[in-house]
Amino acid sequence: MRIWSSVIVLGALCVADAFHTPLAPIGLRHSAALSHLSPPSASRAMPARKSQLRMQQQPESENSGIKQLLGVRGGSRTDNVWAIRLQLTKPVTWVPLVWGVACGAAASGKYNAIWDGASFDAWSTDFLKAIVCMILAGPLLTGYTQTINDWYDREIDAINEPDRPIPSGAISENEVIAQIWVLLLGGLGLAYGLDVWAGNEFPAVFALSVFGSFISYIYSAPPLKLKQSGWIGNYALGASYISLPWWCGQCFFNLSSFNPTVAVLTTLYSLAGLGIAIVNDFKSIEGDRAMGLMSLPVQFGVDKAKWICVGTIDATQLGVAAYLASVGETNYALVLLGLILPQIYLQVTTFLPNPIENDVKYQAAAQPFLVFGILTTALACGHHTF
Repeated sequence: MRIWSSVIVLGALCVADAFHTPLAPIGLRHSAALSHLSPPSASRAMPARKSQLRMQQQPESENSGIKQLLGVRGGSRTDNVWAIRLQLTKPVTWVPLVWGVACGAAASGKYNAIWDGASFDAWSTDFLKAIVCMILAGPLLTGYTQTINDWYDREIDAINEPDRPIPSGAISENEVIAQIWVLLLGGLGLAYGLDVWAGNEFPAVFALSVFGSFISYIYSAPPLKLKQSGWIGNYALGASYISLPWWCGQCFFNLSSFNPTVAVLTTLYSLAGLGIAIVNDFKSIEGDRAMGLMSLPVQFGVDKAKWICVGTIDATQLGVAAYLASVGETNYALVLLGLILPQIYLQVTTFLPNPIENDVKYQAAAQPFLVFGILTTALACGHHTF
């Protein structure tokens, strides 16, 4: 099994998750859906771009320029439209999708790496294939999703994060819509190209991209707007950044290795993603309540929601560890257990005492253990014969 090929090449990406911001599903959507992307009426027009420039005079924190490019809170203001375009795609949120592709490659059992004695042609080709697949999942499809999510969230962002590019007027409505189209069509084209490259008789990568994109669209856009429902919306979110990129990577590298057991394990693991999505909801309670978004903290209150949150994160991972042990993958099960225990400790000492104030701190500390747990599960799937 090609363990180090995934761990070494992408392990450092977990560090970037310390800048965590809310995640959204990957995806793309057909033109009929995007016909809803029409500018608001004049009575709801956004402030002019110069209003954003005036805010540049405010004091900015250290590394605020980097934060702006990554699309996280506390970033600086800029009138550079390309920096603003990058900010809309929230590069920090690409990390879990990129990691998911790596997990899928590991689970395929067909990723060739130089550390495993593969020839130059074999390992360089697979490395390039992984990078291109990660571009699909990260900059293109996640970038599309984040941009369209910000478009449909422009009113609630005016309450929660008024300095975001769209509600502040830093970027025009037409520029936002153009970006959505470019990322959408670019993702579609690349997804189909990956199926051709892999020689897949059935275009699995393309199909997964379309499905994920559909979920992505209805997550943010009316009339369904799944994010208004705490349970459905958060599970869609979790599945889209755990299951879909994993499936994409695995089907790209070895379509025949994808099986019902892997599908069930990753779908269950998405429950942990639901818990992570709930963490993101605590800081937005005021705006969510004002806009009628029924997040779990709004529905159940902070105290109940925080326990639902940690319960879904922990129970899912413990269940996966138990399954791995039951099928004889004891070593992987023990590694996974070792990665779960620090998360529980951080929940007890950081998140549960004050989920509103400590959400980012908890995510930064705990999420690396979670994502390495996902990789451990992927490696176990690649090692096991189902």
